[in-house]
Amino acid sequence: SHNNLRYLRISCPFPKQPNTWDMGSFTALVVVVMACFLRISATSAFTGLLKRQARSSRAFAPFSGQHPSVRHAHRDEHSSYDIDSDAESEQRLAEKNVLHDNAASSVVVNANGGGNGNEEINKAASGGRYGSLLSAVGLSDQVSEVISHIPVKRPVSHNDVFCNRELKLSAIRAVGFDMDYTLAQYQQPAFDQLAFDGAKEKLFSALGYPKEVLDFKYDHTFWTRGLIIDTIRGNFLKIDRHKYVRLAYHGFTPISSGLRKQIYSRTFNKVQSFTAKSFVNMDTLFQHVDAHLFASLVEMKDQGEHEFLDDKTYEEIYRQVRSCIDLCHRDGVIKDEVALNPEKYIVLDKGLIPMLKGFREEGAKVFLLTNSYWEYTSVAMNYLYHGRKVDDELKSKDEWLDLFDTCIVGACKPAYLIDPKLNLFRVNGKDGSLLNTDGLFEIEALGENGADKFLALGKIFQGGNWQHLQAMLEIDAGEELLYVGDHLYADVLRSKRTLGWRSAFIVPEIEQEMKVFNEQLPLLKQITELRTLRDELSAYGDSLRKGAVDEGMSKQDVERALTKLDEDDSKIKTVLTTLAEQHHAAFHPIWGQMFHAGYQDSRFAYFVQNYACVYTAKATNLGLASISRSFRTTAELLPHDKLLADEGSQFLEYDAWDN
Repeated sequence: SHNNLRYLRISCPFPKQPNTWDMGSFTALVVVVMACFLRISATSAFTGLLKRQARSSRAFAPFSGQHPSVRHAHRDEHSSYDIDSDAESEQRLAEKNVLHDNAASSVVVNANGGGNGNEEINKAASGGRYGSLLSAVGLSDQVSEVISHIPVKRPVSHNDVFCNRELKLSAIRAVGFDMDYTLAQYQQPAFDQLAFDGAKEKLFSALGYPKEVLDFKYDHTFWTRGLIIDTIRGNFLKIDRHKYVRLAYHGFTPISSGLRKQIYSRTFNKVQSFTAKSFVNMDTLFQHVDAHLFASLVEMKDQGEHEFLDDKTYEEIYRQVRSCIDLCHRDGVIKDEVALNPEKYIVLDKGLIPMLKGFREEGAKVFLLTNSYWEYTSVAMNYLYHGRKVDDELKSKDEWLDLFDTCIVGACKPAYLIDPKLNLFRVNGKDGSLLNTDGLFEIEALGENGADKFLALGKIFQGGNWQHLQAMLEIDAGEELLYVGDHLYADVLRSKRTLGWRSAFIVPEIEQEMKVFNEQLPLLKQITELRTLRDELSAYGDSLRKGAVDEGMSKQDVERALTKLDEDDSKIKTVLTTLAEQHHAAFHPIWGQMFHAGYQDSRFAYFVQNYACVYTAKATNLGLASISRSFRTTAELLPHDKLLADEGSQFLEYDAWDN
């Protein structure tokens, strides 16, 4: 049809006389006809797909374990990414075909901020601190007085949930949690000390390390998350989002700027990716122990007083440290002690139970997905549920399981999120024994409501993979599931990148980071303004060199001005360096601000921004939001936008090459 042909934009050399067809003309005609057929077929197929999706959406099985009156309460069928129509402005423009639509906008905006006098004062009062804005966009007479009750200043605290990517909670059908350092926060350094002491003992008694290893002291305050361990060289690195190493230590010894650049920057035609297996990211608080023990052994090896260490590479030492610490998590050195004295190691959170109950009452399914095995999971969760250590009889009831639709232990993340061949076992909660399951085949074989029947046989599992979980939860798309965890790679990056799950990252350190940031705001403002001044001085110097400032200046005048400019810049730089060091040390005396490296975002911040849909200080902060809550991002600005948004900037339209 003509409607289809107009999309093809093909100029076909059809002959004027029917008897003059040649092979080229015939081929062109075939191309046009086939293209039209394919487009019509694709359109029909797409329409059919939409109809099937609509039917599937209407027929979606209701959540199990909920009273009918609360199932799907306040739920909607939209994507968890769909929050505001204004965020779809490009799509709306395309659909309206604005290039051919001369209709005027129905919204009249007063760019100068509205009227003046008493009328403006009244409008501002009716809209609170947004009154002038509402007046400027013509909404002052349309909105209710509720807006006027918004606080004069927005309250911000570590209890907030911070958003990198829009998240509509009402579109989330299942919420999952990691346990260690997510639902269960641990007392530091007491909890870390168990692993540190246990690993030291194993290095000495099992691997033959010098007895002096037992004298090592643990200091968790030396470290921060987001560092990279160079296991080949025995170095610890802080890098920015552009993979530039800003700070490096060899063991506990700082590496000079020149040597650091020689090792990690001055390479020909090669940029370090820091993705090789020899580079280990400190993504979780558990790794503070790895870092401190490894750094201690690096120092011991460098002293050259132990022949045993002379024959070992740094990389081999790190592997053995990692193996010993991992064994401490599996052989009972850590978890047996926690079971005896949970109050000494686990932090209680009074918001835990209300949060989990709230999600289920709102119609969302809730699951636990942890790498810890059943015996320890039962200990930790019973303590969190009851708020105290419980006897064996009460522990055996595992009443906390009522808060979850399913519980997966020994998950082996990140493999759980990427390996579809991992087998699923059902756990006997009484004795911890395992029973084989046929996983997806068993759920399918149970027929209608197969997931409910499968979970009715027992909802505690070990291992398996994401396909089993999504089948048990009856989840069709990753964006319907929100997973909350503390491990940047195993919990957040891999679930987001591979499965498209929505992700919430737990950052306990943010409480202190926010407190210090707020205290240091005056200092940060001075630093920012001095950096802006240096940038403007540099630009002004260019103008002097090109004679674009004052044509009446002689060459000598320009040279004198440039000399003074360089002197001023040097003085400013000296003060700026001192202020930057003060700001750096306020967050951490060694590594500085966790989310920044120099004046750039740190690599840690880069991954948080790109893979954590939201992040917060503790998991229960999510329980402070209702299921109707939508989290919105702030506007992202590139450097040119930031300069224009600065009140000290002025936009000029001219060609700098014009005389």
